[in-house]
Amino acid sequence: MLAGTASAVAAADPAGRRIAPGVTYRQFDIDARAGTARAHLLTVDLANPHVRVDLLYPGAVAARATVSRLADSAGAVGGVNGDFFHVTETQHPGVQATGASVGPAVAAGQALKAAVPEGQRFGPALPSGTTTQDVFGVGMDRRARLDRLSLAGTVGTPDGRLALKGLNQYALPVNSVGAFTAKWGSASRARAVCGTDTQRSAPCSDDTYEVQVRAGRVASVSGAPGSGAIPADTTVLVGREEGARKLRTLSVGDPVEVTHRLVAAASGVPYTFAIGGFPVLRGGAPPAGLDDVTSAVRTVVGYKGAGQQLLLLALDGSADYRGGLTVAEEADTMRSLGASDAFNLDGGGSTELVTRAMGADAVSVRNHPSGGAERPVPNGIGVFSTG
Repeated sequence: MLAGTASAVAAADPAGRRIAPGVTYRQFDIDARAGTARAHLLTVDLANPHVRVDLLYPGAVAARATVSRLADSAGAVGGVNGDFFHVTETQHPGVQATGASVGPAVAAGQALKAAVPEGQRFGPALPSGTTTQDVFGVGMDRRARLDRLSLAGTVGTPDGRLALKGLNQYALPVNSVGAFTAKWGSASRARAVCGTDTQRSAPCSDDTYEVQVRAGRVASVSGAPGSGAIPADTTVLVGREEGARKLRTLSVGDPVEVTHRLVAAASGVPYTFAIGGFPVLRGGAPPAGLDDVTSAVRTVVGYKGAGQQLLLLALDGSADYRGGLTVAEEADTMRSLGASDAFNLDGGGSTELVTRAMGADAVSVRNHPSGGAERPVPNGIGVFSTG
């Protein structure tokens, strides 16, 4: 049970410290299973016309940077780290970790990537009823939501249309074709054909093919996924197994049309921003089977007020507070703060919250990262103010 420390701090400092119009910061302590946890909280009023949130990322899906660097380069007044990501690659010799995130991502209204198969994800076990397609996002109506974003896409060829099953992903489904755009970055695409839909450590496929499409026509073909920056007018198609066999029917010069979009399961409102993770509260209730045993340093985002007020919370990773919270305690904490819905993000050494004081040139890290220093991450949630 959460003790009264948090409520006592809230009573003493209910408004917190104003960072910008519509944005406040405060910290408080929580009595938890593993001891006292310290929370750092950003409250964001999306009803304020001077405030918005968007994805922080280093300009490429397969790249990483610290939250402070991401926030400073984007001009954010605050932010937290984001989705779980492809952080290690030990099962496939010669294949490097891409640093790309697990779930879908939308930045400035543009789809950056889709979700990897569930068996290919990094992070703790997903709660019952959740998938890698789950997102926290903010729509064009400036309201936050929990939703699912699935990929809808096709590859039009002289012989007909193929289903597109991947977009800028570090892992493609078995037997599929995936697309990589300039937003992927320069990292190798070789990891995309390793593992299976249910086993991340399964061997890399030896039945692969790559087709580069430039200005609507096949520009080149290769028997294996390549690497290097992708020009803005180029889409790279990578196939494995049956997908590779279908791509082998294409020849240089053939016309090819690639279409892709992320489709929301619950909302008809387009998203200006979305990020992956998994839900820990829906309509005030936690999903069944939330972990109530494993305590850790965590990052979570939630909302109240019909999606107009955001709560971005990161735990402190200093030695005095490193016990952290279980996922169930995290959900209880967000509910005690008034959140109706909440969404777990990457934790541990990735957990970080930054703010920029009025008039300051750079953000400050408010929590102590549990690894002793900022960890580079693929993305985060940025808070912006024009006030």
